Amino acid sequence: MKKAAIVQEEEYVASQSRDGGSRPTSPLHSLKVAPIATRVAKTIVERHHYLHSLPGGTMLSFGVFFEGRLEGAIVFGSGPAFAHRLVKGAFPNDCVTLTRLWLSDTLPTNSESRVIGIVLRSLRKHTTLKFVISYADPSVGHVGTIYQATNWLYTGPSSAMPLYDIGDGVARHSRSLSHTFGTHSVKHFKSCGVDVRLVPQSRKHRYIRFLDPSWQIRLRVPVFPYPKKGVVYESD
Repeated sequence: MKKAAIVQEEEYVASQSRDGGSRPTSPLHSLKVAPIATRVAKTIVERHHYLHSLPGGTMLSFGVFFEGRLEGAIVFGSGPAFAHRLVKGAFPNDCVTLTRLWLSDTLPTNSESRVIGIVLRSLRKHTTLKFVISYADPSVGHVGTIYQATNWLYTGPSSAMPLYDIGDGVARHSRSLSHTFGTHSVKHFKSCGVDVRLVPQSRKHRYIRFLDPSWQIRLRVPVFPYPKKGVVYESD
């Protein structure tokens, strides 16, 4: 993936797609999406997103602007270490994970669909990425409605992976620990006098969107009907 080219590409600043799709309602014409610094995305996400954290391994950060105001952020990162194995013949640099999305409630209806559409079209046009993965957390009532509305494929619940608390009360993903400390080995932290507590997590709904449609036949896992609210999955 040519990250530098993405960040410098002016066409990311877009208020309307030129390559198909239904014509947006008038307020959506004012939406613009543009690259922002990771530190800016971090500030927005930590303040407004329900998880109040930006995961390690963040690769691409975009701001959502409405009438000149920064009113949201969408962030992509490396995601789970072996996520690329969902697709036959894929390598880690063939995919990214949509790790955070937050938009202000003041934005027009359908803004989430609009923003995701703009970004995915730009990733398809300006990168060599083949697919994007994202997750919805049913433990907080999320079933991935926005992914269903934008035609992602649902591949069932993911495996439940614990988070790590290194004594400061903050639950971190293993990739965040590795990014910050170079390892997520519990044994290593204990050897340094740090008492690590594993924080159990529920399974999450997993979605995939192919930027290159020809790669869809490589998908190794089944595609299931979209889940509905109220469906509960037990942890592995």
